Amino acid sequence: MAVDGESEHLARNNIDSASFSIEREARISEVVAAANGGGWITFPFIAATVVGMQLCNNGWAANLVVYLIQEFNISSINATKISNVVNGCTLLLPVMGAIIADSFFGSFTVIWISTFISLLGSSLLTVIASLDSLRPQRCEIGSSFCESPSKSQFAILYASIAMLCIGIGGSRYVLTTMGAYQFDNPHDQGIFFNWFFIAYYVASVISSTVLIYIEENVSWKLGFGICIAANFAAFAIFLLGKRFYRRDKPQGSPFVALARVIVATVRKWRVALSTRSEDYYQETNEIINNVLPATFKQNFRFLNRAALKTEGDIRADGSIAKSWRLCSVQQVEDLKALIRIFPLWSSGLILSTTAAVANSLTLLQALTMNRHLGPHFEIPAISLGVINFLSSCIFLIFIDRLLSPLWKKLTRRSVTPLQRIGAGHFVTATGMVVSALIEIKRLKIAHANPFDSTVPMLALWLIPQMVLGGIGEALYFPGQVSLYYQEFPASLRSTSTSMSAMILGIGFYLSTAFIDIIHDVTAWLPDNINNGRVDNVQWTLLVLVAVNFCYYMVCSLLYKYQNAERGI
Repeated sequence: MAVDGESEHLARNNIDSASFSIEREARISEVVAAANGGGWITFPFIAATVVGMQLCNNGWAANLVVYLIQEFNISSINATKISNVVNGCTLLLPVMGAIIADSFFGSFTVIWISTFISLLGSSLLTVIASLDSLRPQRCEIGSSFCESPSKSQFAILYASIAMLCIGIGGSRYVLTTMGAYQFDNPHDQGIFFNWFFIAYYVASVISSTVLIYIEENVSWKLGFGICIAANFAAFAIFLLGKRFYRRDKPQGSPFVALARVIVATVRKWRVALSTRSEDYYQETNEIINNVLPATFKQNFRFLNRAALKTEGDIRADGSIAKSWRLCSVQQVEDLKALIRIFPLWSSGLILSTTAAVANSLTLLQALTMNRHLGPHFEIPAISLGVINFLSSCIFLIFIDRLLSPLWKKLTRRSVTPLQRIGAGHFVTATGMVVSALIEIKRLKIAHANPFDSTVPMLALWLIPQMVLGGIGEALYFPGQVSLYYQEFPASLRSTSTSMSAMILGIGFYLSTAFIDIIHDVTAWLPDNINNGRVDNVQWTLLVLVAVNFCYYMVCSLLYKYQNAERGI
């Protein structure tokens, strides 16, 4: 019995010692994490910055057409064209902001400078709304003559819009990258992406409802003033979190290194490849037992010539003598990573194009339908887009809190980015079917009531297709950002998250071209869509989405994760 008691005592001591050791290691890890910066302590600052900037950005951009028509006497067609250019810029400029962050200044510097420039732009826009001298005289109702804006008025207006676009370009997706960089664990990065977009969509809902209502029904000056306040709050809160952030260090333009790989490959095109690891140039921090990566040996082997050492390529001290003739193995691997992921990236173009066309058609449908809620309130057609934002936001919470944990419990694996994007493709296709069926019903009612200016059908019928569109976006959009962040080279982290913005920007322009082609070639989209066949356009979109889904499935099945197959 004494022996058993002594053994039990020793066992307890061992357990206590082990527990103490674990607690001590945990404390050490916390201290190290705090010293390096990053972690969830940074999320409130980044999330608040996202909310403030999106309130400001969507507050002016979503209602730009109405503002130009009402306050600058610009025709609806020209106002739409200006808005299209601005929308394209806000989607493509983030790519430039990301490249600048990756290459020269780092994410933190680019974000605070761009939010400050945006603050200047929103302040100038509010001044324009406040001073009559900066706008043409407003048209009286029934007037046959409207004064056009002067060159100076146009110049000031465009200057404010340009600064606001620069603010979006330097903050929107660079913030995404900086936020993900605060975490080492891929699971934490996945959770961050979910809640980042939840914050983004919540701000979009508020700005698309409350702010737009204030601008149109109270005053533009007050609405734009709220944009200033939101922008200033984002700027101040972002700087308050400065001491907690983990900072990335730019290494110079990664695109120059990628170009060097191409040039070096061409210059050594006739040189025979070697099977020996020592014949390829690896920088000191790349060498692991002098073993080349498996992808270097297997994929796009012709590019390996860029890292193949030949006479005169290496100095006596082991450094590269001719940078445009010899590259490192890692630089070659970075270019290969981009080539491998390009087919997946291209599959997003059709998806974003069809989604943009579907959103435009939904707006046209809503304009012809009964939008009244009660006898005195009519929903603005543009505000119906809030349903997309709400469904995306709610479904992101559902994914994070219920769906992902349940999937992991059932399969013992996390949902991968490719699986999530594929589900987004499928839900988007389902939304196309629903929208076509609802349009068939709307046309039947319109044809049965040809003399009614408004189709006697509630616009609430559009909710199912908009909900499915929002769910599809909640699946594929964060999934794309997560995939690109995971699979792009480390030197292109900011650029990787902006690739989704580039897809949306290109898709926006392609959607305009698609509608023009349909309008010119068919009779499906007349000025009065009650006399057209919008349902045929939607069936066409379904065919495109279905074909594109098959293309995506082939690309995803052939794709091999370069990092471990990490779920979100």
